[in-house]
Amino acid sequence: MAEQVKEKVELDKVAHSVRAAQAVLQYGVGAMVDFPDQTLVTSSPEFWSTTEKIFDDRFAKALSVDYFAMPTGISYSRFPEWYFCPKCRKFQPLKKWINDYQKKAKEKQLQYDSNMVLNMQCPDCKQDLVVARIVTVCEKGHLNDFPWVKWVHVRSKKTICNNPSLKFKTGASGSEGLEGLTIECSTCHAKTTLKDAFDKEIFKKMDNNGERSDFICEGHHPFKHVKENCGCYPRTVQRGASSVYFPLIYSSLVIPPYADKLNTKIEQSKAYGECVVIIEDEEPADRVETIKKRLSKWSSKIAAEIGALQVDVEKVLTEKWLNPKEVTDVTSVQYRIDEYVALNGEISTPNSSLGDFCRESMPIDDYHLVHMKAVSLIEKVRVVNALVGFSRITPVLNRDDKGFVSVKRPETNWYPAYEVRGEGIFLEFSESDIDHWISTNSKIIERAKKLSDNYAKSFVGQHHPRKITPKFIMLHTLSHLLISQLSFECGYSIASLSERIYCAEESDGKQMAGILIYTASGDSEGTLGGLVRQGRPDAFPHILKKAINNAKTCSNDPVCIMSHGQGRDSLNLAACHSCALLPETCCEERNVFLDRGMIVGTFEDESLGFWSDL
Repeated sequence: MAEQVKEKVELDKVAHSVRAAQAVLQYGVGAMVDFPDQTLVTSSPEFWSTTEKIFDDRFAKALSVDYFAMPTGISYSRFPEWYFCPKCRKFQPLKKWINDYQKKAKEKQLQYDSNMVLNMQCPDCKQDLVVARIVTVCEKGHLNDFPWVKWVHVRSKKTICNNPSLKFKTGASGSEGLEGLTIECSTCHAKTTLKDAFDKEIFKKMDNNGERSDFICEGHHPFKHVKENCGCYPRTVQRGASSVYFPLIYSSLVIPPYADKLNTKIEQSKAYGECVVIIEDEEPADRVETIKKRLSKWSSKIAAEIGALQVDVEKVLTEKWLNPKEVTDVTSVQYRIDEYVALNGEISTPNSSLGDFCRESMPIDDYHLVHMKAVSLIEKVRVVNALVGFSRITPVLNRDDKGFVSVKRPETNWYPAYEVRGEGIFLEFSESDIDHWISTNSKIIERAKKLSDNYAKSFVGQHHPRKITPKFIMLHTLSHLLISQLSFECGYSIASLSERIYCAEESDGKQMAGILIYTASGDSEGTLGGLVRQGRPDAFPHILKKAINNAKTCSNDPVCIMSHGQGRDSLNLAACHSCALLPETCCEERNVFLDRGMIVGTFEDESLGFWSDL
């Protein structure tokens, strides 16, 4: 696909404040950010001024990069480019506003703000400029300004004049809608409204159903300053509409041996960073030979810096660079299995004083809870969240989906990310009890089949086939109920807690039935232990019983409990905002595949619930 690189102008530095998590999540690469004085698009990582490296070898190999980086100095692109003056109603792109400003501004103003960054005002009226409220997006992820000039002239059935000069006016009545928003060309007096602008097929209709190509998408990617060839017809959307930006974010737990203290010290050392730079500069075919030649010297230098034995450092570096483990896809069941065996203690974990991962296995007999196989307190955990791409109009689930746009160039060897250090509670459930519950009641399978069928009919389900099992629905719903109850007990807000569901069968590689509830916010020193404290035998049984008891009723009952499908694409049964839904930052599945009936049963049959006997 041919790319046309736009001319880039170095603007004055402007200080805007965005948290690291925001720069990776809702305000990530390719997203529009409404700052108080102007609207900007977050640029691709290649344009960022400063970053802090984040290492997680398992995660990096799964995403085919060398490392991750947290933004500390982000660059932005100016978009949308159309602004209007609310006083004189002049409506034109920034390039013309800047030309007018440079002609009329004083010499002192031009010295410190030649590109009109700090002074976003009409040169004549001295009024603050207002950015255009609508833009166009296409299914390939392009983001363009609304074709204002073409729209005015074509809708007025006039040819585009030589020097179009637009004015944007609003009707006297606030109830006129799009018909009350008028655009007029002062040069040729072409005039029209925004009526039908949000019709999905309007641009194709204006091109006489594809006979012309005046309104085909311009293929603009403002975040990386390029224009591509695109044959799609775009859609008009509000600038702040949710369909403008769907980030694709992967997250991973840093588990042993990658979480060991020695491994962490090595990665944080200055000497290790210098080694990484040298390796990156080598051609891929020559890297192994370079590492073998310099490994001893590098190990000695790193060991001296961190105060460790050279032989131990060399062993870690050898495992990292010369004996890489088999790469596992980040979306695969095997990737979750690796975390599962670390969480339940099947593989050895470091002591509590070491590294970024620490678990304490609790005596399950002290809990006196049915169906519970094991409880582990995860006193230390590090979670890396990486932004790999985004889409527009419709969300994507992986990098192979149609419409996916990568946030970086192919040659860039890192993804934007942020990390949190926190704590968690890992719960493992009895597989035999779950199997018995499902096999003894056919209505359970029928309820799961409703959701599975609804998912198969949905847009996402048609492109990503998946069977929704009763076990998964039960685990997912229980996770939501526990998060809601834990937020009252542990001192964290609901939005500060997250879930990871571990659900698989032997045919998938390992039988899993577990839930990890962990803190998704914390500083570099971790958290204060409030969540882990609630996982101990004197507190957790009460929390679990209360969560399940609260699930028996909902303020929307009987409508909620008797539902045959609600929520997005009818992918929930007995679950709504009053009982089981959480903030989207908490949920792995975007608040779908939930059913209280799987937990406590229904009005007609209480025995449906896995936890009815509690």
